[in-house]
Amino acid sequence: EALQKIVSNLANKNGEIHNFIDMLNHTIKNVQVNSSNAISELDEEFDGLYSVLDEMKGSMASTIQQEEARKVQALQDQLSQCSNALESSEELLELAAQSLDIKDPVEFLKVENSVTMASAFRISLKPAVSDSMTHLMVDFTLERRILQAVNFLPVPKAPEIDLAACLVADNCITVSWRMPENDSRIDHFVLEYRKTNFEFPRVKDEQCWELIDYIKATEYTLSGLKFDTKYMTLRVQAHNKAVAGEYSDPVTLETKAFVFSLDSNSSHLNLKVEDTYVEWDPTGGKGQEKVKGKENKSGGGSSPKRMSVNTRSSLRGSRDRFTGESYTVLGDTAVESGQHYWEVRAQKDCKSYSVGVTYRNLGKFDQLGKTNSSWCIHINNWLQTTISAKHNNKTKTLDITVPDRIGVYCDFNGGQLMFYNANSKDLLYTFRTKFTQPLLPGFMIWCGGLTVSTGLQVPTAVKTLQKSENVLSGSTGSLNNTA
Repeated sequence: EALQKIVSNLANKNGEIHNFIDMLNHTIKNVQVNSSNAISELDEEFDGLYSVLDEMKGSMASTIQQEEARKVQALQDQLSQCSNALESSEELLELAAQSLDIKDPVEFLKVENSVTMASAFRISLKPAVSDSMTHLMVDFTLERRILQAVNFLPVPKAPEIDLAACLVADNCITVSWRMPENDSRIDHFVLEYRKTNFEFPRVKDEQCWELIDYIKATEYTLSGLKFDTKYMTLRVQAHNKAVAGEYSDPVTLETKAFVFSLDSNSSHLNLKVEDTYVEWDPTGGKGQEKVKGKENKSGGGSSPKRMSVNTRSSLRGSRDRFTGESYTVLGDTAVESGQHYWEVRAQKDCKSYSVGVTYRNLGKFDQLGKTNSSWCIHINNWLQTTISAKHNNKTKTLDITVPDRIGVYCDFNGGQLMFYNANSKDLLYTFRTKFTQPLLPGFMIWCGGLTVSTGLQVPTAVKTLQKSENVLSGSTGSLNNTA
């Protein structure tokens, strides 16, 4: 049995060797064919170079011939003028010799004037052009060195992705990269990317890469994307005319978007809450059913680390529901640092609603904007439509059109809370303060419903306006404070 096994293994090995020999013979043929093709391509390249040189030689020789013809013609013209002047002068000399015997003064003056105006006195005795042709000489020393340095195309080095120059905003990713050293022979780049929300790199071939080919610049913008926490893995490859180099080290970009839901445990009994939708419920919660027709327009997928609303609430500790006339619900996640952005859309039948932020200490009877620890924009559609900014029980009416969608930008560390028209990105109002405690998104509503969109990147237009607000003092003022 052992011998039979050995014989079987030997037979298999012989088969493998036969296949390997066939593969080697096939490879030898391929090497010969490919070498012949490479020589043919080399001949074509050098023939093209010879053709360029011949064309340049013909053009430069033609320039020299044209310069020669121009100079010869100028000198011949000058020679003709001298010959004519000389011939005229000889006649005048003979006339002048004869005039010496003229006794009549009038006749003598006529001859004198003719001799004085002789063309020989006006002609230049300097060549019109130089016989030098040195200005049309060439020096191919530099070109000769370049040609002597011509060699086979090298494999391009791997590009380096510049993370500091990469931008994730407005549902777009702008990827920027550079070459480790200057290489003028790079023809184009290839960008590959794939979505990811894994903490660690995927195993090989777990998911196919999407490919963007023939990129001429050293940056590229991917648009029309949907954000996630671990958002996109990217790599770049450089190509010259002949060969592609190694891929850059892959990088994974994070959106770090602020994702939250509405905390139903905090909401007033007259509010029906589910995830990112809240609706006024005049029944006061009696026989409350699941909200129908809700529309979750969250801008990004949920984070893989997200916990359920109930889990988060239990970890934070239970709090009393809002009651009385504080028809309020809070977000289930606090802002403790960084810059974050979310949007709120109100239904057309909303009679009154507020959008803002608050510290955790908002009392169950308190309303947004009526304490020194809450800030909000309030919209009143009862009788007539008004919009106002509220903080510490102070109100500032704003002379602006009420948008159908409000953007909220919170720069916790920078002490700014800014409200925008989410469609036009026009600034509505800015609070400036020093936040000393974590902030919870807060919403108040009476009649109608609100839809909250979270997981959004800070739009570029908002960032631009935020920078300009640091210079200009806009529409803040009496409501600002240091909390």
